[in-house]
Amino acid sequence: MYDVKHWKHVFKIDPNKPLDDKDLAGLCESGTDAIVVGGTDGVTLDQVIQLLAEIRRYSVPCVLEISNLESITPGFDYYFIPMVMNSGEKTFVMDLHHEAIKQNRSLLNWDELLVEGYCVMNEEAKVFQYTGCYLPEEDDVIAYAQLAEHVYHLPIFYMEYSGEYGDPQLIQKVKKELNHTRLCYGGGIKTPEQAVEMSQYADLIVVGNVIYEDLKAALETVAAVKQKM
Repeated sequence: MYDVKHWKHVFKIDPNKPLDDKDLAGLCESGTDAIVVGGTDGVTLDQVIQLLAEIRRYSVPCVLEISNLESITPGFDYYFIPMVMNSGEKTFVMDLHHEAIKQNRSLLNWDELLVEGYCVMNEEAKVFQYTGCYLPEEDDVIAYAQLAEHVYHLPIFYMEYSGEYGDPQLIQKVKKELNHTRLCYGGGIKTPEQAVEMSQYADLIVVGNVIYEDLKAALETVAAVKQKM
């Protein structure tokens, strides 16, 4: 298995957004640590299986971030399981996870599953609205990070700004509270400079939307982060 603990940079591609073969090849051969497949809405099993088959032509690790129960399929190296900590609905904190285990427990390899304690920070984001989130204050975010590490012992605490560039100072404060849980940052990274800035504090950065806006800039984030190491 791949060592997720040492990943610094991943690309996240949405099965519900078009991406041609040449662009996908560029992402897979870029030197990124992994390709994560996931999106908020419109994700189908057929889309996920097709992307999996295409990514498997390359040696890059492949992860499914589970969007819904219907799109779960075997064949990925890892499965990221979002637990939306600032959701006001128990469905997105526990109920969907419980149902997924009931439906798939005979197939589960627990070593392939990594739960992400999500904290969604952008009120305009689809995921914020879809999961019924509230916008947390700084103290709330820090408390969620501590909850993720000390109570739930989660491998990942994910600060998700979803298309909006976040606050590096807050990311830095959250990082200081985490010793064992890895801090993941995603949202609004459009330049190598932003990738470097966030990777100073976050253990892992996720580059997503810019793939569909400016592929060249997206690819440049890989070298920027790797050279910083």
